[in-house]
Amino acid sequence: MATLKLDTVGLKCPLPILRIATMMPKVKSGDVLEITGDCETFDRDIRKWCSQMGRVMTSMVRKDNLYIATIQF
Repeated sequence: MATLKLDTVGLKCPLPILRIATMMPKVKSGDVLEITGDCETFDRDIRKWCSQMGRVMTSMVRKDNLYIATIQF
């Protein structure tokens, strides 16, 4: 099990989700993907993507204007 990190700071919707999609071939079952972003719709977009893709978001933390989401694969 590995933890992969993806920085989407400065990217606006839908780019953070598209970057997650491009990471999918690199992520193995059991891995964790930690995504950092600052898009104003980041929280909602990540939750919706997880729901649609059948992935489990294990955490969503907001620090100032920065979000950190953790997704279990």
